[in-house]
Amino acid sequence: MTARLAILCPGQGGQHAGMFDLALADARGRAALEACALESRCGQPLTALLADDRHLFANRYAQALVAASSLAMWAMLKDELPAPALVAGYSIGELSAYGVAGALPVPQVIAAAAQRAQYMDDCLHTEPQQGLLALSGIDAATVRRQLQGQSAWIAIETGFDSMIIGGNHAALASMQPQWRAGGARVSPLPVGIASHTPLMAAAQIPFTAMLRTLDWQVPLVRVAEGISGQLIDTVAAAQSSLSRQLTEPIQWAACMDACAEQGITVALELGPGAALSRMLRERHPAIACRSMQDFRSSAGALRWLTTQLE
Repeated sequence: MTARLAILCPGQGGQHAGMFDLALADARGRAALEACALESRCGQPLTALLADDRHLFANRYAQALVAASSLAMWAMLKDELPAPALVAGYSIGELSAYGVAGALPVPQVIAAAAQRAQYMDDCLHTEPQQGLLALSGIDAATVRRQLQGQSAWIAIETGFDSMIIGGNHAALASMQPQWRAGGARVSPLPVGIASHTPLMAAAQIPFTAMLRTLDWQVPLVRVAEGISGQLIDTVAAAQSSLSRQLTEPIQWAACMDACAEQGITVALELGPGAALSRMLRERHPAIACRSMQDFRSSAGALRWLTTQLE
């Protein structure tokens, strides 16, 4: 079987104080981080952001930080690897994926991530108390029925009985006793907005307009669309997908299935975090999958990838 590589770009949740250590130890990674201009975008020194979890997990900073981490790691690796067969990104990771795919320059990905965060935070003016929680142990169809009439929705589907729920705090709080009583596992997430739900509707028009101002190129690699798992290879489809995913649920299970359907044999998750590689291993164990977080250096990651791709 011919080896085929997929690159996975994470969303928020895996940020940590050392999330840029690998990149800063590598000349190509440092150059990519300089191009990101994070201090200018975030209005804070990077050392201050990394030292304070309140900043690391604040949406206004987190989206740019997560995208920068992924793209800096990709900059360390890409010249030593064959072109990936596809790229998949989870939430803000889908924007990062277009940077990996060569459709957008790194500085514009970071600028778009920061602007995306601002538009989404602006939605808090009309619905200030909102967020996300992880739910597992109950099937999605049942959850949809239970959420009817509530200000809460499935935001991300990661499996038959695992998902992320987004909504206002009151709705999320009212549903938790019922879910726990039924044996489900419920875990609030450190995200202060209900991404991928109708509560983000006000962000969609300005974000769509902003996307159209960027210097897009046709993607060199197909990108798995978050809301469907379908593979995208045009600028128009990329812009539409990134806009729609603000208010529509992410079908991450479908994205993982797309990897298997496309004959992916090896997958690498860029940073920060390792949730995507764990989920892919569990769903498709035949795919060799690791996260950059598993390695102490880019050289270690490249050795593993080279062995798997031979």
